[in-house]
Amino acid sequence: MQYLLMIYSNAAAMAAATEANSGKMLAAYSAYAEAMGKAGVLQGGNRLRPTAASTTVRVANGKTTVLDGPYAETKEQLGGYFLIDVPDLDAALSWAERCPGASTGVVEVRPIWAM
Repeated sequence: MQYLLMIYSNAAAMAAATEANSGKMLAAYSAYAEAMGKAGVLQGGNRLRPTAASTTVRVANGKTTVLDGPYAETKEQLGGYFLIDVPDLDAALSWAERCPGASTGVVEVRPIWAM
């Protein structure tokens, strides 16, 4: 079954991170992705640009509104994701707890609803 691991972190803290800390986190994510690849569960994943680069689209009453930036103003923002294919939720949770982002933010685990 496929699960999406959505990694939320404090955007301000990420922007203020030192180059050394950013390098350590990037290395941790590289090792994590490599482990998922070797285990055969990794289906895809990417880092997202900061929320300031986002655009939000809403259609209400037939009228489209386009806004610069994210829809929700919160400290924790979606910063990246991994799509994995594992036997069950327990396996997905096991991978989520090993994600480097789980120690600095949160990882939401959501099953994919195939269409």
